[in-house]
Amino acid sequence: MMQSFALSAPRIFDGVIWHRDAALVVRGDGVEAIVPKGEIPAGVTVAEQGGLLVPGFVDLQVNGGGGVMLNDRQDVEAIRTICAAHAPFGTTALLPTLITDTPEVTARAVEAGVAALEADVPGFAGLHLEGPHLSLARKGAHDPKLIRPMQDADQAFLIEARKRLPSLLITVAPESVSLERMSALAQAGVIVSLGHSDTSFATAMASAAAGASMATHLFNAMSQIGNREPGLAGAVIDNGSLWAGLIADGIHVDPATIGIALRAKTGPAKIFLVTDAMSTIGTDMTSFTLNGRTIRRENGRLTLADGTLAGADLDMISAVRFMHRKIGLELGEALRMASLYPADAMGFSRHGRLRAGSRADIVALSDDLDVRGVWIGGDQAFSADM
Repeated sequence: MMQSFALSAPRIFDGVIWHRDAALVVRGDGVEAIVPKGEIPAGVTVAEQGGLLVPGFVDLQVNGGGGVMLNDRQDVEAIRTICAAHAPFGTTALLPTLITDTPEVTARAVEAGVAALEADVPGFAGLHLEGPHLSLARKGAHDPKLIRPMQDADQAFLIEARKRLPSLLITVAPESVSLERMSALAQAGVIVSLGHSDTSFATAMASAAAGASMATHLFNAMSQIGNREPGLAGAVIDNGSLWAGLIADGIHVDPATIGIALRAKTGPAKIFLVTDAMSTIGTDMTSFTLNGRTIRRENGRLTLADGTLAGADLDMISAVRFMHRKIGLELGEALRMASLYPADAMGFSRHGRLRAGSRADIVALSDDLDVRGVWIGGDQAFSADM
């Protein structure tokens, strides 16, 4: 018999609207209902949380955490460590992300993802393969020696991998992947995201028409908006079918640029938050390596020796606070950017919201937006009192 319990709080955000002095009733791994406190079913254990309850955060770009990078270790325990490292920051579903690497490492990452699915690792929602089919002109911190065009074998590998994983997101550049390949991948259920690309506006729009539905870390490692060439950034903002991840740390994108993009973005697709987090999250590490190169952690930045940004030293609740406090978004909208919008971008119908039938992925926040508790599928994954 599935167990039921209820969490009550002065405010509950269901992903769309706020509920006052209500309770969230959980049954098994799902949400049963949000009810007034006076209508909690008899016999249900109730825990008063204070503050607010919100949907668990969904992070589609997580390179590492807890001292582990997926590029360094491709096994189920590495994925478990990464997921566990992000849970205290409110992330209840994430895509471990492999940065451009060899075909052998990529294959091991897929096998690790399959093993994580079989082991039911809390928080694991699929994989994100960021590269190797990118543009050298916009390589960022990706190893140029490993960047290459997509071949028939790569396409077949990705389509087969999608059949074995709960979800698969890939970041590609039109310079390395043809429109025909993008279309075939999208038709096979692979989410195709445009990134690390110097492509033109016209080609970016054609890529969206062919099946690309997303862009990776808006404004970073992509052709910018110019007066006569809007570039990939312009296509993302202008095209209502392209969702876009955003690294909201005040380092990767200027706050004024973020505000302009939010006001200009054509829907229904939205801009959502990603951390692009590296192994440093949840640790006091001051440096680590990626493909044999040292990345230093200093003053909130992660950089290669030449100053190139290499991922982000960012967690999801910090990104939410940044959007609310620095950018000035209404709190509900900042929360949607961390939960509802990335879930919708991936087609995760049970994530990113708290309503009947949704997964019981819940974050308890204080009024100051500190994480006080986290539940993944109805099981408590973190408590500030632990």
